[in-house]
Formats: sequence, C-alpha cells, structure tokens
Amino acid sequence: MKRRTNRRRFLRNAGLAGAGLWVGARATTARGRSPNEKLNIGIIGSSGRGRANTKSVSSENIVALCDVDEKRMAEEAKKHPNAKKYIDWRKLVDQKDLDAVVVSTTDHTHAPACVWAMNRGLSVYCEKPLAHSPYEARVMQETYLKHKDKLATQMGTQIHATDNYRRLVELVQSGAIGPVREVHVWCGREGLKDGERPTDTPPVPEGLHWDLWLGPAPFRPYHPRYLPGCTTWEQWWDFGNGCLGDMGSHLIDLPFWALKLRDPLTIEAEGTPLRQETYPQWLVVHWEHPARGDMPPLTLHWYDGIQRPKLEVPGHDIASWHKGIVFVGDDGILLGDYGKKILVPEEKYKDFQAPEPWIDKSLGHHQEWIHAAKTGAPTLCNFDYSGKLVEHNLLGTVAFRVGKKLTWDPKAMKAPGVPEADRYIRPEYREGWTLDG
Repeated sequence: MKRRTNRRRFLRNAGLAGAGLWVGARATTARGRSPNEKLNIGIIGSSGRGRANTKSVSSENIVALCDVDEKRMAEEAKKHPNAKKYIDWRKLVDQKDLDAVVVSTTDHTHAPACVWAMNRGLSVYCEKPLAHSPYEARVMQETYLKHKDKLATQMGTQIHATDNYRRLVELVQSGAIGPVREVHVWCGREGLKDGERPTDTPPVPEGLHWDLWLGPAPFRPYHPRYLPGCTTWEQWWDFGNGCLGDMGSHLIDLPFWALKLRDPLTIEAEGTPLRQETYPQWLVVHWEHPARGDMPPLTLHWYDGIQRPKLEVPGHDIASWHKGIVFVGDDGILLGDYGKKILVPEEKYKDFQAPEPWIDKSLGHHQEWIHAAKTGAPTLCNFDYSGKLVEHNLLGTVAFRVGKKLTWDPKAMKAPGVPEADRYIRPEYREGWTLDG
C-alpha cells in the first residue's frame, strides 16, 4: 500500500510539474507525458464492453487482464502480451504494480470489484451502472469519499462528456425555460417477452468459469440465455436492472446534473405484471424531489419499452423518438437527447441567445479520468455524483418489485413502513463473496 501511495505521489507531482500553472484542482495547460509517467492499469472484464474501454485507455500501460472467459480474454491478450492474466478479479486487485483499474464486468459484480480496488488505493473507471442495488451504490459513494484525496473515479457514461449535454445543462441552469417542476425521460428498449428461467442445463462452454461469472449472485446452472451481451443478462434481476439500470444512467444523468438532484422524497412505479426472474417488458417510474436552493420541487418521470410521456409538445412528435428528455419549465419547454437541444415554442425562442458556455470542454471521458488519476484534477462523473444517481435510479426498480409507493429515508437507507423493500435495497451476497474486501 505504501509503495502504491509513493508511486501515485510521483505521478501527480510529475503531472503538476508538466502542467505548469495549477489553479485550485485544475491544470491550466495540457501536460506532455513521458513513458514513466504512464499509469499501470488492470482491466477487469476484458471482453465485450471491456474491449472498447481497454482501447480507450491504451495510452497507458495495460499490465493486467481479467476475464472469466479465458477464450475471450485470450483475444485481448494478443494486443497486450506482457499483461498478467487472471480469471478472478479478487487476485488482480492485489497485483503490486497497479495504479488503477477499469471495471467492465456485468452489473452485479461492478460494486465489489470497485470497492475492493478503492480500498487498495487504486483509481477506478467503472462502466455504468456503478451498482446492482441502492446499498451497493451508497457504499461505492462512501468508499470513494473516504479515499478521494488519493484516487480518481469515473462512471462510464461517455455522453456526460459531450458538448451537447453541457449546453443543455447550461440552458436549464441559466433559466432559459424558467423554473423546472417536471421532467420526462424515456427509452424505447423493451424487456424480455419470455421471463421464465430456463429448465434445461446445457454444458458450460470450455474456458468459461461460470461460478466466477455468478460471483455474489445466487447460484443457478449455466444457460446461454444469460450470455454474452448486456441485453441478455441485464434483463435478469440477479444480474442487472433492465433498461432503467442501464440507460437510466445515461438519460437521467442529464436532469440529475442540470437540476442538482440528490435524494428523492418518494418513488412510485408501475409496469407489466411482476416477474420474479426478469425486468418487465415496460416500466414507468415517478420520483418526487424537494426544492434545492432556488429550484422548486420537481417530479421526474421515467418510461421505457412502449411507454412514452402523455405530453403535448407543439411541433414535435416525441412518441416517435426512441429516447429523449423533456424539461417542462414555467416559461417554456426544452427537448433533448444525445444530440438534440430544442427550445419550444420555437417561435418564441427564434431570436434566443444561448448563454456563454461555462462548463469546460471535456478532455474525453476516459482521458478526464486518466488525467485526474495522475494529477488530482476533478472528474465530473465521479462516484459521489454517479453513486447518488445510480442509487436514485435503482430505487425505481425497488418500488416496482414491492408494488408500493415508497417514502425514502436516505440516512437510514430505508423505506419506512415497507420492510419488504429491504431485500431489494440490500440483497444478500452468496456465501464466499463480500462487498468491501
């Protein structure tokens, strides 16, 4: 641990020396990097989404690879022949020369891998969503805050780094549509039509370590319905939280950021009939938020599958949009998605002058994290912010699974009067697995 701290101090001091003037926590100029300034990064989950994340951090030293599927890891190992190979991430995080890890596993193993890494002094980049339960999200947030002076964190929501999202945030916060009391967010991805657990038990493919893939989840026999892509395993409650868990991290991120949201007051949800194994075919969730400073109380609505807001927006058929966000202000409406920002009514805003940008252009989502890990600069999607975002979102699945409107006590992490929610707020881990390592 001491050796890691000394190496991190070296990297940060080298970063400051190369950056020139340092103001607060930010470098004012880009920093040239020499080979010995590079981070030593371990990749936890090297296939699938992990392959793209690895490519995005390949400016650094990839010194370790981990994947429970040996065949898929072997493909990535060809690009990084000097990296040590693991099938169990619990062993990788103890590799002595590591500075940081990138976690791109299934949702139900994000939190334990990240918490173990942070507790060992490692900076962490984690794919969205950070966690599989509200409790895990809270532990992720608290662990980061405990170590934040020593490491950098980032949740993998690349859209957070785009200019369009930043300009949308500025429009809302500058008052372009007046006070916002209502937001609608949707994504057209549907859940599984058949949500029953498979009854046949085909053999586990050669090279796949199924027990490690399950990790802290309850044991079940292998079946190809669960693998390999996220649109399969994320639909099963034991491994993911469907569209809300996944795409909510991208889409609810925008109002969460623009409207400075944190803990909701209440959560209510409805969907197709509850299935014990899988996310519903569609889900609708409503969160009520208190006033924040000079921002009024707000209701945030989520829709997925075939559902859309029952909202008339002059000149726009939002029901035809696959995904989108609508901010309803006292003075106007703002429509947005990954690439759109439209003020309505458009006649009213035809001569509107957008505010001078104040949110700086991103270095690039992965590069922000790399830079922060070396220099101590901030990341906008760190685990304090993103941990609270994911906790908020996953409370929507808790409300749906218990079938009741929840009042949320964030300090106690309880839904008073609904004790049956506890098992979904903090699910038990399978024997042999722990969150805090």
